[in-house]
Amino acid sequence: MSTTEETSAQLIYGPNVVANSSLTTVKFLSACFAGAAAGILGLENWLGFTLFLTSTILTSVCIYTINCYGKPAKFIHGGIAELVNPGQDNVFTFVLVWTLFYGLSPQLHPICKDIEQSLLLFGFRNNTW
Repeated sequence: MSTTEETSAQLIYGPNVVANSSLTTVKFLSACFAGAAAGILGLENWLGFTLFLTSTILTSVCIYTINCYGKPAKFIHGGIAELVNPGQDNVFTFVLVWTLFYGLSPQLHPICKDIEQSLLLFGFRNNTW
């Protein structure tokens, strides 16, 4: 093994790799929830992508303040640019979940109506929850 390979191998610190993979998971789940919200709300065209952009920025701000302590370059290889970058996988995930829930939302309305009637049956009123 050459010295440059040894030096680059020493730069990888296991706990940081695990922490960065959990940040990737948080961004992935944020894209999933944003897609579900866009589909359930029936958003179309640019409104849905605006929700995705807002979700990405909000997630990045939370990671910036909570996990990176205001210094993302210290914790993430690309710094602030990598933190705000939604990633191609997350965009595709958002679109997939968005179309799934958009297609399912007409079938979900009767289920929601049944749940609402069941809650009314047990004494819950609409203004209490």
